[in-house]
Amino acid sequence: MGALLEVILPVFLVIGAGFLAVKRGLFSDDGADALMKFTQSFAIPCLLFRGIAELELGAYFEPRLLTSYYLPAIIGFTLGTLGARFGFKRPWEDTIAIGFCCLFSNAVLLGLPITERAYGPDALSPNYAIIAVNAPICYAIGITAMEVVRNKGGGIWRTAKSVWRAITHNALIIGIALGFVVNITSMPLPGVLTDALDLMIRAALPAAIFGLGGVLARYKLEGDTGPVIMVCALMLIVQPSLAWVFAGGLGVSVDGIRSAVLTAAMAPGVNAYVFANMYGVGKRVAASAVLVSTGLSVLTLWVWLALLP
Repeated sequence: MGALLEVILPVFLVIGAGFLAVKRGLFSDDGADALMKFTQSFAIPCLLFRGIAELELGAYFEPRLLTSYYLPAIIGFTLGTLGARFGFKRPWEDTIAIGFCCLFSNAVLLGLPITERAYGPDALSPNYAIIAVNAPICYAIGITAMEVVRNKGGGIWRTAKSVWRAITHNALIIGIALGFVVNITSMPLPGVLTDALDLMIRAALPAAIFGLGGVLARYKLEGDTGPVIMVCALMLIVQPSLAWVFAGGLGVSVDGIRSAVLTAAMAPGVNAYVFANMYGVGKRVAASAVLVSTGLSVLTLWVWLALLP
């Protein structure tokens, strides 16, 4: 329990700092939006590029592991989308953003440090395999679903072009793709470039979390309690349960089961709000779900760690 608090509480302190700064007028709403734009379009893509470029791809990929994690994630996205539409009568564009909250877990900010504290640094290889394809898979699913909804009745070709344009013009996807190119080709990077990337990377997560806190200052839970509870239940209980069932059924190793279940049990990451902000829909639910589910995960992760082998 102490390890979880040491990981999660600093995150909440930074979120709280952003929240109070905007609430007290020390930082403007426009400033919070600009900060999120900076992290979404520049800093986080640099972080993803650097991480993928240096990952040992051949050593960590295991189809059974990826299936045991991403199949529950896709089920969660489907249930979240349909629940928001038919259970809470939200517009289709909102439902995709809410469903995305049930798809993109906080695999980096919380998943890595919690797994390392619980099982040691040698247990992180399966986490890296999951993280390497997390953004491309999740954004491909989310963007495709959103573009299909926005282009309904526009024909398959028009929708396909919209999906392709949305994916290829997304800074996060571009950063990941370039990272794979550098990794696969073993392209050496100049020291000056890596130093510049490292400067940008240091700002990515703290700025994104502070900006999220600033965004939260303008929202209230009133009227969105149902969707937020649904997101929390799917992310913190349903998906890790499914991941454990699938991983066990597919014969995944003990280390793989631990990584799949714990990563699936994480609250939605900042990217859940980034996606909603990118399309301008479902932002209040996304921001509130990130905050509430991260707080609740202190207790749920404690339970999962106690149950896992």
